[in-house]
Amino acid sequence: MASTADFRNGLCIEFNNDLYSIIEFQHVKPGKGPAFVRTKMRNLKNGKIIDNTFNAGVKVNTARVETRPHQFLFKDDFGFTFMDLSTFEQVTLNDNMLSSPEFLKDGLEVSIVFHAETETPLSCEMPKNMIAEVVYTEPGIKGDTATNASKPATIETGAIVQVPLFIETGELIKVDIEGRCYMERAKKA
Repeated sequence: MASTADFRNGLCIEFNNDLYSIIEFQHVKPGKGPAFVRTKMRNLKNGKIIDNTFNAGVKVNTARVETRPHQFLFKDDFGFTFMDLSTFEQVTLNDNMLSSPEFLKDGLEVSIVFHAETETPLSCEMPKNMIAEVVYTEPGIKGDTATNASKPATIETGAIVQVPLFIETGELIKVDIEGRCYMERAKKA
């Protein structure tokens, strides 16, 4: 049990028979009336974000969650299969548990959030960025660099990312997964 005074970003609570993670919160003490706490919470099962207001001092049940590193193995009809890097156990997640499934490639390391009491997976946290090869893009037009122009490029996972005109097919680029955009060229290892 915790009260609204214990709220912090990332705290997982049970609310309306579901698990939510607090994204933002703000304690408000108006000049007239009782204090309250405004929160923005993410549902850990479906990813939806809701706003809710709690009266100050209200008790809520906290939920214990664990984040474990996993590696992406493959996708099939049942979903996306990941392997725990410490126990080598496999877990399969469906599409709605992933924020950007189009950026998954073999061997990519992700963090999967589990409910500690029931050992059920709740969500999958993708890395901030990744290195991918451009498999197709139109050639850039010489001399067309006066503006900050970009063109679509298909990377090896099948996702389409906007890249600068000088990027060519076969190059490695660093991609911001959250923003779904090009960051910089990457060096071949």
